[in-house]
Amino acid sequence: MRRILKSLLVGGLVAYVAMLGLLYVKQRELLYPRNPARAEIASANLPGVEEVGLTAADGVKLVAWMVPPREGKPVLLYFHGNAGNLASRRARFRSLTQDGTGLFAVNYRGYGGSGGTPSEEGLAQDARAAYAAAVARFGAERLVGYGESLGTGVVLKLAAERPLKAVILEAPYLSTAAVAQQLYPYVPVSWLMHDQFRSDRAIGGVKAPLLFLHGVRDGVIPYSQGEALFALANPPKRFVRFPEGSHENLPAHGAVPQIRRFLADVAAGTVTGSETLVAAAP
Repeated sequence: MRRILKSLLVGGLVAYVAMLGLLYVKQRELLYPRNPARAEIASANLPGVEEVGLTAADGVKLVAWMVPPREGKPVLLYFHGNAGNLASRRARFRSLTQDGTGLFAVNYRGYGGSGGTPSEEGLAQDARAAYAAAVARFGAERLVGYGESLGTGVVLKLAAERPLKAVILEAPYLSTAAVAQQLYPYVPVSWLMHDQFRSDRAIGGVKAPLLFLHGVRDGVIPYSQGEALFALANPPKRFVRFPEGSHENLPAHGAVPQIRRFLADVAAGTVTGSETLVAAAP
């Protein structure tokens, strides 16, 4: 009996170590399920959209999309989530720019025709390259950083380093390690994970007004992580709760009007202190 138990324990340990090894080797494939295909700019169906070529500090060539703003409107410096590429977000870009708001969105390295392969430091370099290009065209005073899901960690790191008019965080997290730990509760994630995107550390360095958007039913990045990150943020800050929202459908639950309201309030200087709102049902 002891021999059988010992064999079972050894077999279980071997299987566990093998699983850890597989997760370690494949972790960036899991974190960045990208679409590397370059989308034709005409397929975007965005009035005035242009394709812009960028070069990151390490020489990686990047592809960005730009929609110039109308007079007096801000420009969203947009950092997308971990899946797909910019072409996957055409509908939301149309909604965000319908009122004349501008857009400057970069395909991360390895995504949407951009060269290289993604990593946390690589995405930080991509963000700096996008920022420099957008500042050269529009000026820093018009730029609003917008991070979606994984992109919230990207924009927070940038906002702690560079001036922005405001920052919008859609489905933010404390860290990607914290998210992964909930998916793999029996794995020592903090020891094994290369790209941890520590938003909990970066957010204290952000002085711009902040808008948090999070769905209560988010099954990818728990709503509780958005709340916890909000608690760490400096004011002025606003949290909008979407009772029926999940991870990818906040535009369908009224996110765009909330964004426009926030941008108007930032322009008027009326975003002060800390406030929490509940989005009305669409």
